[in-house]
Amino acid sequence: MHKIIALISLVLVLVLVNISILKKEDHLANGKIAYLALAPVDPRSLMQGDYMALRFGISSDINRALQDYHRFHKRIYLKGVEGYIIVKLDNKKIASFKALYTNQTLSDDELLMHYRVRDDEVKFATNAFFFQEGTARYYEKARYGEFRVDDSGELLLVGMYDEHLTKLEAPMDATNIQEGER
Repeated sequence: MHKIIALISLVLVLVLVNISILKKEDHLANGKIAYLALAPVDPRSLMQGDYMALRFGISSDINRALQDYHRFHKRIYLKGVEGYIIVKLDNKKIASFKALYTNQTLSDDELLMHYRVRDDEVKFATNAFFFQEGTARYYEKARYGEFRVDDSGELLLVGMYDEHLTKLEAPMDATNIQEGER
């Protein structure tokens, strides 16, 4: 009997994991593209081993809007809040903050994005971009993060881009290049 329960549990876990994977794959394939400008990060934490610490330019706009909203409604601004914002996309799909979302109708050039506030910082899907060890130099010119945004406002970071929206990628054999060849 215990073996049957364990087997059923294993099958259930595998089904749930695969459903989650399929949802993420669909999100990547069908999510709307939006670029968020990166904000300066403390250079000592910009490249930390195998990842780049990230902050986004619209974070300060959101923080100000949250403080104004809470001040207007005479509420205490809680640092652990989360919610949704509306961003406006320009012709290059670069997102700029428009408003906090309070059930407004969105126009065709607007997207809903989920945010959260942690440690006094507005954060989106991630606060780090991970890359293969030894390839940090290929991402040093990053100025934008490309996100795929689904209809519910959830974001997935898919890549880093320079100021001309050129994708930054390390060559497949980047870690095999000898120091003298760089």
